Amino acid sequence: MRGPNEIDFWRGFALLTIFIDHVPGLIFANYTMRYFGVSDAAELFVFLAGWSLRLLMDGRKEPMSLPSAIMRLETRALTIFFAQLIITQMALALTAAGSILLENPLFLEWNNASAAFEDPLQTQVGIVLLSHQMGFFDILPLYVVLIAGAPLCVISDRIWKWLPLVLSLALYGTILWTGANLPTWPVEGRWYFNPFAWQLVFVLGYMLADGRGPLAALRRHKGALRWLGLAIVAAGVAIGVNDYAPDPLAVPEPKLFFMFDKTFATPARILHLLALVALFNGLFAHLEVWIAPLTRFLSMLGRNSLHVFCVGSLVALASQFGRFVLEGSILVDSAVLLMGIISMGLTAWIVEWRVRSRAS
Repeated sequence: MRGPNEIDFWRGFALLTIFIDHVPGLIFANYTMRYFGVSDAAELFVFLAGWSLRLLMDGRKEPMSLPSAIMRLETRALTIFFAQLIITQMALALTAAGSILLENPLFLEWNNASAAFEDPLQTQVGIVLLSHQMGFFDILPLYVVLIAGAPLCVISDRIWKWLPLVLSLALYGTILWTGANLPTWPVEGRWYFNPFAWQLVFVLGYMLADGRGPLAALRRHKGALRWLGLAIVAAGVAIGVNDYAPDPLAVPEPKLFFMFDKTFATPARILHLLALVALFNGLFAHLEVWIAPLTRFLSMLGRNSLHVFCVGSLVALASQFGRFVLEGSILVDSAVLLMGIISMGLTAWIVEWRVRSRAS
């Protein structure tokens, strides 16, 4: 089992932040990333996934072979796909149970769940096709597409080091220009996380993690980039505190280049994310000294991100019902946060305990 490290720590931080943000109205959500900037924990999580892919492909001694890389990535995508199916069905069961126990049929309409109860035949097909996604359970479908398509990133990287970024930017620009997105079904709509736009966040993580790649020269300018990142983050804080967003009627075409749209991971969100990376890169080494227990805990969450995310999502859904019944207060919200931390921590500990048991 690997020890605490910067990638797992920030991934654990993102997981905890996502849990808080997935309980609407929670008092502590007023102090997460999304309220003090343009980007949020979702961008950070996807960026770290791309960074982790680079570390996996390069290996400790030698790069992973292409056949092994493709097999590893596609089986991982399949694992995430099955995880999405399982937690969606559990979320629907939890929603139905809440409606029955609390005698409140309105719960069946929360989080885009109503179609599963009003039109179960088509919706079950849609769930398997990933074309029907419940609210707050829509990030794993993005991961399925990104990881399933990751071999293209690896192959193009081994053809020419700049090629993944060139292809990614070309696709990203086309999507922002046209506004194209995957449709949802049977409920008409579009994917909340457009994978053709979010792939740029993933690819940027992959490219920046390469210490010998075309973007490695940026590392020689860490000081200047940190000051630039500080300026952008400060501007992001001003934007977040004042709840500013560009007026769609006031920006030129194509509008998506100028908006703060999360579905399309628009440029302002990516720029803010990169500024955060530049500003806080290397902070883990100090945190590991100052608050070692916290770094160990969050790193444990990050090491077991899929299991922790699934459990955290279900606990967040249960917390939504609980807050509705008990009416939100600082006491209730503190209990929700504590329950989330304990459940996610216990999940990570159990997963690692099973791994240690097998090894022994």
